[in-house]
Amino acid sequence: MFGSLSLLALTFVFAAAAGAVWAAGVRLSDTTDVLLERFGLGQALGGLILLAIVTNLPEIAITASACLSGELGIAVGNILGGIAIQTAVLVLVDGFGVRGGRPLSYRAASLSLVLEGTLVITVLAFTVMSSQLPSSLIFGRVTPGGLLIVVCWLVGVLLLYKARTRLPWTVEGELPGGQQVPKGTARARKDRDARNKGIGTPKTLAVFAVASVITLVAGVALEQSGEAIAGRIGMDGILFGSTVLAAATALPEVSTGLASARLGDYQLAVSDIFGGNAFLPVLFFLAGLLSGQAVFPQLRDTDMYLIGLGILLTCVYIYGLIFRPRATVLRLGLDSLVVLALYLLGTAGLVLVGQG
Repeated sequence: MFGSLSLLALTFVFAAAAGAVWAAGVRLSDTTDVLLERFGLGQALGGLILLAIVTNLPEIAITASACLSGELGIAVGNILGGIAIQTAVLVLVDGFGVRGGRPLSYRAASLSLVLEGTLVITVLAFTVMSSQLPSSLIFGRVTPGGLLIVVCWLVGVLLLYKARTRLPWTVEGELPGGQQVPKGTARARKDRDARNKGIGTPKTLAVFAVASVITLVAGVALEQSGEAIAGRIGMDGILFGSTVLAAATALPEVSTGLASARLGDYQLAVSDIFGGNAFLPVLFFLAGLLSGQAVFPQLRDTDMYLIGLGILLTCVYIYGLIFRPRATVLRLGLDSLVVLALYLLGTAGLVLVGQG
């Protein structure tokens, strides 16, 4: 689509598309939160599924565009790199969104968040196992691995829904020093602000629809211009998709995560990241449908490396949510410092793996 443009023009298109994804993604997130509140889906099973899909619309657009244009590497890199970089977004939320001298994992500690992090690791484990299946194992564009990940994610979401209503072996009450407001306060605040401004449900639905279209179109523009840029500068598609492209699509999560944290809804900020990350491997199912290929057997060393990095970063925050470190260094909790260091080292290692 943009092959005839100069590198400077391609860079401008990519930056403009990233800005559109950022702006439209924030509006999409805000209107989704308002609609979830107004239709009473905030803690419902359908709300969890809808939220996961909506927050990953840029990745859905990029996956579809890349697969239809035969660039599976960019699609895979964006899916797996997105998990790592969106987990690293929590470092920014910890450093710039949390107040009161305690780190994010201390404030947001919740067993349901631990379960969400475990779901991320589970779907990534199925991704590794699926990569060892033969490429001939495909039935009408559906591979057993892709279908298994979809089923695993749906079962995981159902269990999370049950965990949010009540875990039978826990004691009701708040953790000492934890989040002071109920989870979902940020969504309720957005709905209240919208009502105070006289914004009704029809207008909210209209903004939601427009933001969705803009996000999808901008996501396609990101993929197409990014593909051309990677080719011009001689950068591997997987490396570009897992770093630059993944960073561009993570911009809405940065804004919405910071907004939730500043309202004191730390659990929602973490939940949005973990929930989105758990959904991303489901896009392998979409990639197989659109490309007609068994995607998993084509995973390369860099892809397996990204899976390991995503699991590692998620584990660090799971430990943080369980042990709840109190100390902060440079406004960051110890777990966030470890995640930051591991992400930077991991990205450097990814470059070396890609060159091997």
